[in-house]
This record gives sequence, C-alpha cells and structure tokens, in this order.
Amino acid sequence: MGPADAAAQLAGPAPGAGDTRAPLATIDAARWTARLVLRAYEPGDLAAFHDLFGREDVCRFIPFGPLDLEAARSKLDLRTRQTRIANDGDALLFAVTESASERMIGELMLRVSSVANRQGEIGWAFHPEVHGRGYATEGAQELLRLGFEELGLHRISASCDARHTASLRVMERLGMRREAELRESELLRGEWTSEIVCAILEPEWRRAAGRPG
Repeated sequence: MGPADAAAQLAGPAPGAGDTRAPLATIDAARWTARLVLRAYEPGDLAAFHDLFGREDVCRFIPFGPLDLEAARSKLDLRTRQTRIANDGDALLFAVTESASERMIGELMLRVSSVANRQGEIGWAFHPEVHGRGYATEGAQELLRLGFEELGLHRISASCDARHTASLRVMERLGMRREAELRESELLRGEWTSEIVCAILEPEWRRAAGRPG
C-alpha cells in the first residue's frame, strides 16, 4: 500500500455508507531495522517484560509501575492483544529484541489518536542496560516510517516528562519540533509533573529522510 492508498483508507467510507474498514495496520510479521527486531508480544516474554517494567528507573517517568510479577502478567496479556489499528485510540505494541542476541530489550508503541485527522503518537521504553546505543532512535525511526508510509498519517507526536532528558534527545534526533510544555499537567506519585510535546509532519519527515513526496 502506498501513501496515497493509506491516506484514502484512513479517510474511511463515505458518510452513511457504514464502517466496513479493514484494520489499517496489524503486527502480522516481525519488522527489522539494522540492529533490532520489532515483533508482537508473546506470553513467553513475561520474564523479560517484568525485568523491564518492574524497575523503578524505567517506570520513573511513566504513569504505571513498577510492576510486580502478577501485574506484569496482566499487562503483558493486554499487550499480546494490541496488534491491530482500526479505530481512534488503537495502538500497535511491539516487543523489541536485539537481532544479534535475540534478547528482548524494550518496547515501542504506535497509536492512531484520530483516524479522520490522520494523527498518530509514538512512544518507547528500553532497558537501562542498553541505553546509549541509539536503539530508541533506531526503533522510533521505523515507527515514523510505518506511520507515514503505511498508515498515511499526517502528523505524529511524542511526549515525555519534562525531566526525561534522554527521551527529549531522541525526539530531537528524530527531527521532531517542540510544540508545547504542559506545566504541572499530571500528578504522578504525589508529585506535579510537566509534559513536553514534540511532533513532526509527514512532509517534514519526507524531506529529512530523503523520501519522495
């Protein structure tokens, strides 16, 4: 499916025609980057998933966790079913493994916030043992390609706690511009926190990536 076809599918049926739209995207096969494999979650990922989201340093800037084993099992069960996008709010959740070691090292997310307006959002979390290797940027670049080229999105955003400087640097490397700072917009574990929102438009991504319009 090309970008024009994807955009037409996002537009959906004409008013009154009934929504017979097929999923816009599914995790039906693994996706490969230079060093990573993005695939659907499996029940056998429980130990690695718990090792990731059971850590206080990983969960410091996200609104859940650290997870004990049973909470991790419950959340993983949800992740294994987040494999298709058809409607507003649907998301693809990818388990990320190193292609060399086959070790699960993180998670990537692509959500469509508005099908009609072709708006998406991406997010990531990686194990501290692999920080500093550029994996978050590499994986997120594939999410941008998926969102713009395969889903026909017009704008993709990312957000993070204003204290999370590592995530902010990833957004900058992706070519996203800083659009807003929402001051003390969330009460997280008893502390008011601020949120930074960054975004990139499809034409901007194409120019930066050297892709034809």
